[in-house]
Amino acid sequence: MGTRKLYDEDAYIRRFQARVLRCGETAGGWDVVLDATAFFPEEGGQTADTGTLGGVRVLDARERDGVIHHLTDGPLEAGALAEGVLDWPERFRKMQTHTAEHIVSGLVHTMFGYENVGFHMDRDGCTADMSGELTAGQLAAVERAANEAVWDDRPVRCCYPGAEELSGLEYRSKLDLTEDVRLVEIQGVDLCACCAPHVSSAGRIGLVRIAGSMRHRGGMRLWIKAGSDALEDYRARCAADAAISGLLNVPQPDVAEGVKRLMDQRDGLKRELAGARRREAERMARELTPRAGSALLFLPEAETEELRAAANIGMERCGGVCAVFTGADGDWRFVMAGRTVDMRAFIKENAPALRARGGGQERMISGTSRASRAELEAFFAQ
Repeated sequence: MGTRKLYDEDAYIRRFQARVLRCGETAGGWDVVLDATAFFPEEGGQTADTGTLGGVRVLDARERDGVIHHLTDGPLEAGALAEGVLDWPERFRKMQTHTAEHIVSGLVHTMFGYENVGFHMDRDGCTADMSGELTAGQLAAVERAANEAVWDDRPVRCCYPGAEELSGLEYRSKLDLTEDVRLVEIQGVDLCACCAPHVSSAGRIGLVRIAGSMRHRGGMRLWIKAGSDALEDYRARCAADAAISGLLNVPQPDVAEGVKRLMDQRDGLKRELAGARRREAERMARELTPRAGSALLFLPEAETEELRAAANIGMERCGGVCAVFTGADGDWRFVMAGRTVDMRAFIKENAPALRARGGGQERMISGTSRASRAELEAFFAQ
């Protein structure tokens, strides 16, 4: 006999009395089975409810073969009545978020023909994976329509239609269901198979936000926040805007323009710095004394392009290898070049002595070395 699901009968039950049918120790706590429960088990991308049961904590709940198993941090006496108390703010948050996801997914399906192919809820809201991509304008239209459904306070109804009635209904479902199908109807917006508790009307969601999106497996992943999550997200974004406004000394509506100006200034300074570093690298290479053997240069905080520039000039002033390094003992980056040396053969032969890894073309290679400066100087002095 399965567990009576009180959350199916009334999603707003916060406290209930149930009889303990059995209790046994298990990994991580005790496995408690009741004759009835208001704790929703982990299912369909939604985590289980938590709370207390007979004074002990309910840490998790799972359903197996119609029986709901509660994981608790203490034992309960079999045959005794126990009072269950849900962590209501967290449960209500999930109800708001899950109903909002139905609204968004239903609207995406109606407006653009895409299916919801994935759903996951966690502490940061929920994600919904759509089978097609949406533009920024389309997402804004879906978000607007979702909030209009909230403002209209559309009724939300959960039911188990009979087989004949079910066969005549068009509803969204990720699975091919044939019996005991629980449908969640948001009037005029969506009809979807779902086992989770929902709010009684859309107005109880309060606010729906599509907080982010990204391309995902040929479609699009949406981050949805609702109710208290949407409010906290709004507060966090406003606080961030205020902080940036203060740092840039610009009005909050102008923070994006202020950040762009700052980034433009940064990019200009980076170009100036890169040019100065390149000129310094080339100067050091030109000052190398012409020689028949190899040359070694150490540059401070150089990028790969600067190493290449110095190596190109340096190899014209020596008959062997011009090796240009930047970094510190045990963590060097290098570029080596030679007019008369096959650099690929050179690094293959000398990698152990240089404690190096690298590769490239016949005349120039690049890579990293774990040697000390003293070891590098001793090698090239030979």
